[in-house]
Amino acid sequence: MTIEEILDRIYPLPDSSKISLKESIQEISLPKNFCLMEAGKVIPYIYFIKKGIVRAYASAEEKDITFWFGSEGEPVVSMKSYVEDSPGYENIELLESCELYKLKTENLRDLFNQDVHIANWGRKFAERELIKTEELIISRQFKTALERYKDLMRDKPDLLRRVQLGHIASYLGITQVSLSRIRAEIK
Repeated sequence: MTIEEILDRIYPLPDSSKISLKESIQEISLPKNFCLMEAGKVIPYIYFIKKGIVRAYASAEEKDITFWFGSEGEPVVSMKSYVEDSPGYENIELLESCELYKLKTENLRDLFNQDVHIANWGRKFAERELIKTEELIISRQFKTALERYKDLMRDKPDLLRRVQLGHIASYLGITQVSLSRIRAEIK
């Protein structure tokens, strides 16, 4: 997915604004299992996934709990670092070798002050991330593991082929044995 497509999915920009924003973005490639973000650290970048899959997780009681997956076209951001310049809560691990677009948060803030269109793009970006977080919280509170698995099948079927079952079970808040039961029940 091109950076233009990703930027436009968030909020369409005039060509001149898009050019200014693209000048601050660099393309990078990183290997599978690379830790893109580490909990407890300020992350001064926003990333957009050109190719690959990542997971966000937190460590608790000597185990990792996956709470989000990102794939092509999606932003990868520590909102706490982005908004407050404070250490984030999450670890982000690359589940595949990834091609990413990297944008320094400080450069983006400068662009917000120079270009109202980019400032509006940034507002839409933050709003979309807030809605994703809200949907995740509601899903965790009110849906069963079976319902969340069916949502994954509907919304991100490629994840089920590309992500280890252990990570999917962790995301659903169940064991791999329970996940196997759910998968057998659906077939």
